[in-house]
Amino acid sequence: MSFFPIYRPRRIRANENIRRLVRETQLSVDDLIYPMFVIHGQDTAIEITSMPGCFQFSIDRLVIAAKELSELGIPGTILFGIPESKDSIGSEAYDVNGIIQQAVRAIKDAVPDLLVITDVCLCEYTDHGHCGIIESGEVKNDATLEVLVKESISHAHAGADIIAPSDMMDGRVGTIRKALDSEGYENIPIMAYSAKYASAFYGPFREAAESAPQFGDRRSYQMDPPNSDEAIREVHQDIHEGADIVMVKPALSYLDVINRVKTQFQIPVAAYNVSGEYAMIKAAAQNGWIDEKRVALEVLTSIKRAGADMILTYFAKSVVKWMNQ
Repeated sequence: MSFFPIYRPRRIRANENIRRLVRETQLSVDDLIYPMFVIHGQDTAIEITSMPGCFQFSIDRLVIAAKELSELGIPGTILFGIPESKDSIGSEAYDVNGIIQQAVRAIKDAVPDLLVITDVCLCEYTDHGHCGIIESGEVKNDATLEVLVKESISHAHAGADIIAPSDMMDGRVGTIRKALDSEGYENIPIMAYSAKYASAFYGPFREAAESAPQFGDRRSYQMDPPNSDEAIREVHQDIHEGADIVMVKPALSYLDVINRVKTQFQIPVAAYNVSGEYAMIKAAAQNGWIDEKRVALEVLTSIKRAGADMILTYFAKSVVKWMNQ
């Protein structure tokens, strides 16, 4: 039975104020986390070629950037460190004076209210570029857990507000949770990269973090892109092991996974709008092919609409400025 012309959906699209009143999904500054990259040195900001507008910051410049985030009202940042030197076991990852440990202390001293999330992984710190300890050419799961625990504890000791393991080793959430609790850090949440796919969208990040694998790839530990049921099992396991927030990464090609995770588990869900997603929009906009603002906001709104409670995005600062225009 047709209701036309009794029901005319265009009535509630007629002007901007009506559209505002009936809008179902609202993207807000409260949803945003801004990723930043930190390097050794002083007074240094190196723009990342494949990620226009993003930089590798020395700690003094990182603090200035952190203050800007606070002034914009962005709740937090997630930090990725580039060490001074690399070795086979990623030893700077857990060094008390490692780049992330110094950066966390500096930000918390200067901007104590800014939420500082630390990525826990080994790929930036190892000379082979893999996310774990290599033995006989393979990434060894359980040996890696021992190093991830040391890294997590060192971040917590430096003042990190949230620990975010991204390595995709089996059992790492439970192992890190137990270690944090035993060291008196039971109140520090874990944001687990629970459904992290072996994605082609990470290319620009590997330039930014200087973390490309030197042999092989990461498909033996990151998830196979065609799988979504597996993502549900991964998320369920991480929640069982103590994850407080679960993440889907990347975001744009995995909106269905974000939606399934949020619908099934009703736990805070983070989504990472990754470097390749950012770089594509920036490149197309620089060529005049798309409107950067409209496309970026549409993409981020779709991620929120899918069910993400928080979005890690390199557009975070731009979003706030666009909203305030």
